[in-house]
Amino acid sequence: MSSADPAPTSSVRSWWGWGRAERALSDDECIATAAALPGLPDRPRPVPRLADVDLPPSRITPPSPLPVSTAPADRAGHAYGKAYRDVVRALDGDLSGAPDAVAFPESEAEIVDLLDWAGSAGVAVVPYGGGSSVVGGVEYRGGGPWLSVDLTRLDRVLEVDRVSRAARIQAGALGPVLEEQLRPHGLTLRHFPQSFEFSTLGGWLATRAGGHYATLYTHVDDLVESMRVVTPVGVSESWRLPGSGAGPSPDRLFLGSEGTLGIITEAWMRLQDRPRWKASTSVAFGDMAAAVGAVRAISQAGLYPANCRLLDSGEAALSGAAHAGECVLVLGVESALEPVDGRLATLVGLARDSGGQPAPSAGGGRDDAADAWRSSFLRMPYVRDGLARMGAIVETFETACTWDRAEELYATVRSEVAAAVTSVTGSPGTVNCRFTHVYPDGPAPYFTVLAAGRRGSEVAMWDEIKAASMEVVGRLGATVTHHHAVGRDHRTGYDRQRPEPFAVALRAAKAALDPAGVLNPGVLIDPAPAVPG
Repeated sequence: MSSADPAPTSSVRSWWGWGRAERALSDDECIATAAALPGLPDRPRPVPRLADVDLPPSRITPPSPLPVSTAPADRAGHAYGKAYRDVVRALDGDLSGAPDAVAFPESEAEIVDLLDWAGSAGVAVVPYGGGSSVVGGVEYRGGGPWLSVDLTRLDRVLEVDRVSRAARIQAGALGPVLEEQLRPHGLTLRHFPQSFEFSTLGGWLATRAGGHYATLYTHVDDLVESMRVVTPVGVSESWRLPGSGAGPSPDRLFLGSEGTLGIITEAWMRLQDRPRWKASTSVAFGDMAAAVGAVRAISQAGLYPANCRLLDSGEAALSGAAHAGECVLVLGVESALEPVDGRLATLVGLARDSGGQPAPSAGGGRDDAADAWRSSFLRMPYVRDGLARMGAIVETFETACTWDRAEELYATVRSEVAAAVTSVTGSPGTVNCRFTHVYPDGPAPYFTVLAAGRRGSEVAMWDEIKAASMEVVGRLGATVTHHHAVGRDHRTGYDRQRPEPFAVALRAAKAALDPAGVLNPGVLIDPAPAVPG
């Protein structure tokens, strides 16, 4: 996502797939998109009508003052996140795990009441921001009754401190809603994940989300000044401070906690002046090794480009950024203070030193490759849904490693995951890669897997490919996730990565803050065993 004006939010959200219903691919577009993958059906599966989908009866009866709905559309729309396996299950009309009810609190007091009731009734509570999780973070798989708590009615910028350049913002604010309220102040949070239009501040904080910007302030962690969190045992609110050495950070306890320790209700966030100058271009490379060297040099130069997206040859071809087998580096710079053409020229020079061939427009403006990638980036989730309707397997996973292991990881993941795809599906697939974020000490590679599936077996195939990808990145010492969070789908990889003493401390924090164990059970840690009565 770029820092352009946010998209309108007046149209209808898709209950079964990504984004807005009217932006989904048509049947003809699904067929055309899948043409490059042999072995798929001639026609896409139909999208079921919500009225024809069976929902299990609700098993809970919350007290009438609580803001809770059992309407079928609300329950269906909150049944899953937006992972491939979620889309396929929805297309199959399988909503057997839908929440028993959906809460729409409009105040912190209502959240307190909801947690008090759920704890006493033994009802699992799953916080829900925009529902864009791709790791099973917003569905409960425990089998018992559960409540989805939708926070999007808590969506206001409550206070702006222009002197300190910060704002107090409610956690349910979707990206466009948040930015629109900051615009009159000439400020921006400057956090634009791909899910920007469909995700909330609280969701970003709870999952330690990464934004679109490739360097410097890549994760939302860096933008947090203080947080307010409702837990079942009380409200936690940290002080507003630019920095502190006073023991372990209370904010760090809740950042990345994924709704297991409390519900984030608001936060003071560090802001920036809105950029006035922008420029972007692309640089082509004949091989990936040279391109990786260029990106490493740029990441260690202290120039902090807004965009430094490296596409391997497969990813460049898939996005339309290249057509002759080259790798493409998309560079972008922006500033609120001064023109940026000189800084872009310096970055292009570093890429040229590593063998890159700059686009003709290098030195200012945009070029065709950069524009093609940008358009593909925003459209790709809808394309994923269209391929799912055609029976294709589509998986994306991301990781991060140090530069000394980057080339080995790139080659090994592509080779071993491709072999796993062939073993699982019986036919070869493609494994492409791009670097989404880069740091002085390493990149964050993001892999895309495409393969033909078998009708009725897509979810099982996806699960096997997911397991294979987690095994290889874990074996190579890379993180199981750089910005997609852990949820339930990454649990095995997270358990391997997490030190056991920290796991002990996390379980203790869970027991102390959520003694009834109702908050998002199964995420990050296993639910505590039931105590005999």
